[in-house]
Parts: sequence; structure tokens; C-alpha cells
Amino acid sequence: MPRTILFNKPFDVLSQFTDRGTEGSPRRTLSDFIDMPGVYPAGRLDRDSEGLMVLTSDGRLQARISHPRYKAPKTYLAQVEGVPDRAALSALSTGVTLKDGPTLPAKARLIDPPAWLWDRDPPVRFRKTVPDAWIELTITEGRNRQVRRMTAHVGHPTLRLIRVAIGDWRLDGLAPGAWRDA
Repeated sequence: MPRTILFNKPFDVLSQFTDRGTEGSPRRTLSDFIDMPGVYPAGRLDRDSEGLMVLTSDGRLQARISHPRYKAPKTYLAQVEGVPDRAALSALSTGVTLKDGPTLPAKARLIDPPAWLWDRDPPVRFRKTVPDAWIELTITEGRNRQVRRMTAHVGHPTLRLIRVAIGDWRLDGLAPGAWRDA
């Protein structure tokens, strides 16, 4: 019977089970939180990003989530530097041209800071002279660091990035480092 779980990946954790990185102290990986043979990540989430990951033993499901041809929607909350205006949000919504080509249209809207959000360790750098804001952004691609590159392209670098949904699966109430069956 295939197994699928939802995991809330903390900040500074690799989205793989082993660390094949540089020598020295090993970095935290999925194996620090999940001891379940046979499940594998369906897609990736950068080490400096947080939030929802789907892990599954079902190869077809893994492909439907992670392969670009299926265009699975992924929703992120991005804390950005500055306060995006209508033009910036419109550019994100219609698609921007990055070094690797134009992005597909996204859903982008300014939101209030999430009241339910956990503190990040280490905290995001706070600057008195530069305001920040939160954007909810849904994309159907999965390019490397795409959301961060998109927000930077419109003049609002990402300070914190949390994936809250993949398709119909939502992070809802799942603490950082915790997992549950889908």
C-alpha cells in the first residue's frame, strides 16, 4: 500500500535524506525528522525555505507533483523587503522574465502577516528603516529558487519563504519538524 506524508520542513534543513555536501559538521536532513523507509520527497524545498513537503512511496504521485509538465500549483507566503505596489503584484501575476526565461502567470496578492506563524530560528533580520510585507504567491512551475528570483525581479527581495500548499494539500496546523499522513 503506497504511503504519502506531509512534512513541515524547518529552516536550514536539506530536502533530502542524506547530506552529500562539504566536509565538516553535517547539515540537518529529512532523516533527522522522518524515519520511514520507502518514502521519498516529491519535489524540493531550498534549505533556507520552510514549509510543506510531500513525501511518498508512490512513484506516479511523486512525478505528478514534481514534474513540470503537470503544473501542480504550489502556494507560498513570502515576507519581502519593502511593500509591493499594484505594478509589482501585476508583474508577478502576468509573469516576469528571469535569466532562464519567462515565468508562467502566477497568483499574487498582498496579505496581512500570518498570525499563526511560528518564529524562525534564526529570526529574519529586522531593519527599522526598511519596511517589509507579506505576499501570497501561487506558481505552477518549480524552477530553482523561482519565488525568490521573481520577488527580487520586481524589486522586493524575499526575506522569508514558507510553502503552505501543494495542490489540495495544506500545511494547516503542522508544526515545524512534524509530519502526518496525507
